[in-house]
Amino acid sequence: MRTLIFRTVAPYLSSLMVLFSVFVLLRGHNEPGGGFIGGLIAASAFAIYGIACGVSPVRRAMYFHPMALSAAGLLMGSVAGLLSIFAGVPFMTGLWLTVPFFTEELKLSTVLLFDIGVYFVVVGAISSIALALEEREVE
Repeated sequence: MRTLIFRTVAPYLSSLMVLFSVFVLLRGHNEPGGGFIGGLIAASAFAIYGIACGVSPVRRAMYFHPMALSAAGLLMGSVAGLLSIFAGVPFMTGLWLTVPFFTEELKLSTVLLFDIGVYFVVVGAISSIALALEEREVE
């Protein structure tokens, strides 16, 4: 299904989908969304780009191997859980840090670190599966 229209629209659509996935990831603390849904949206964007343009342009666009993203995400999620143990509270308890940011205070948490880790695990795993299926389909 590599029509001219699809090949023309896919890069723009994929870019918007990745941007939207980051929005869903960051919005997930106070409203519906989070790392899992954001990761699925981003992986769908890479799959659409792969269907339209082929697997090698997607691999070049991702910069890191998808399974390396999954490993980094798993490490981030684990670190988010272990930080609570070092703070003397139960495993996976959310810890908050307030950082001055210009005139505002930016609240960072281990929950955000965990969500970003889940995002990377989902993007890496689903993209790896999708790219493997697309490569097999070409043969």
